[in-house]
Amino acid sequence: MGNGALNANPPTGVDITITTHGSDWYWTVTAIMTVATIAFLAMSFMQPRTRRVFHYITASITLVAAIAYFTMASNLGWTPIDVEFQRGNPRVAGINRSIFYVRYIDWFITTPLLLLDLLLTAGLPWPTILFTLLMDEIMIVTGLIGALVHSSYKWGYYVFGCLAFLAVVWTVGWTARKHAFALGADVHRTFIQCGVLTLFLWFLYPIAWGLCEGGNVISPDSEAVFYGILDVLAKPVFGILLLLGHRNIDPARLGLSIRDYDEDPAATGGLRSGAYNEKRGVANGAGTTGTGATGGVTDATISTATGADTGTHAAGHHTGLGTAHNNNTSAV
Repeated sequence: MGNGALNANPPTGVDITITTHGSDWYWTVTAIMTVATIAFLAMSFMQPRTRRVFHYITASITLVAAIAYFTMASNLGWTPIDVEFQRGNPRVAGINRSIFYVRYIDWFITTPLLLLDLLLTAGLPWPTILFTLLMDEIMIVTGLIGALVHSSYKWGYYVFGCLAFLAVVWTVGWTARKHAFALGADVHRTFIQCGVLTLFLWFLYPIAWGLCEGGNVISPDSEAVFYGILDVLAKPVFGILLLLGHRNIDPARLGLSIRDYDEDPAATGGLRSGAYNEKRGVANGAGTTGTGATGGVTDATISTATGADTGTHAAGHHTGLGTAHNNNTSAV
């Protein structure tokens, strides 16, 4: 059975669009992202819930990407936009070109999660993380707006996006790197591996944009291959490196204090919850009773002492009143 996506969803009203070859490649990337999602979730079950934060973030990245690539493989999630540069090459000849806006929806969700993986690994403070995520969102939104503009004004949005990207590069390449180095050799090694891969690939995305949505230089099928390879390296391969690096890194070292419902909160400086005490009581039996008895004696002792202090204070108060009354009577 062949690929019938273009028959079910024909590319009507557009001159430059994907062929069955492009759709086939999109289906391939969809499968890669789906398998990666299942693998990352399976890896998470090998860890206690308190150490799954990076597994869940990374699996979310590939899950969203799988949905986006399913949409593009089905030849959905695009709109025709008139090209600024009309080329003589028959593969890119025409007035308008299909722009997959679903790709930008994918990036709008997944690139902040990728950065969150990196910046949490480096143990950056939240204000720095939030500002960097905002720069990333500006980068993606300006890229989308530029892709939807048919005039030369698209390059203005391209410049805004590149400036926002440079802010991201500064945080990852300088600030976060210093934080990761201070947290230990294993954290620094994991951060460097994933950070260098991410920055190298992200420098290639603006080039792909200029050749595809911006300049109409390469065909939509070639666009599919270019972006697809970048996304596979930036998401599943990145995820494998990150999760393998985090195998022996306790999230608490990164400033992530995560406690499960059945753990002793005293370890994190909190008070014991009723659920924890109840569970410990069932498990320990007499040990809990002894603790309760000790607590009862302590409470009784405190109550007795408090009562004694109160009685003494009250007695003194009445004695003082009596003395004052006798003095007043003598004076009369």
